[in-house]
Amino acid sequence: MKHVAAYMLCVLGGNASPDAAAVKKVLTAGGVEADDAALTKVIESMNGKSINDLVEAGTKKMASVPSGGGGGGGGAAAPAAAAKGAAPAKAAKAAPPPEEEEDMGFSLFD
Repeated sequence: MKHVAAYMLCVLGGNASPDAAAVKKVLTAGGVEADDAALTKVIESMNGKSINDLVEAGTKKMASVPSGGGGGGGGAAAPAAAAKGAAPAKAAKAAPPPEEEEDMGFSLFD
């Protein structure tokens, strides 16, 4: 993918048919190491083809790919109202008191 992106950057920069050296120069400028085998395959695959035509064809292919979820499911149903003779809910326990911090003999900021 990085080789294709570098190739396309060369084309956008005005080089209608970039060679391996031009693509390597773009990759090197971005701090990326080029894989010669992959670069050769990209150059051969793109040879004689218009980038605009390739992007248009790819866009048409991507249109048929499902790309979204069906949306989230609905929330859970609200609980039913309590019956008239039901026992009242128990009172919640009080939170325990916070523990005191202990001095460990050093400070993180000394």
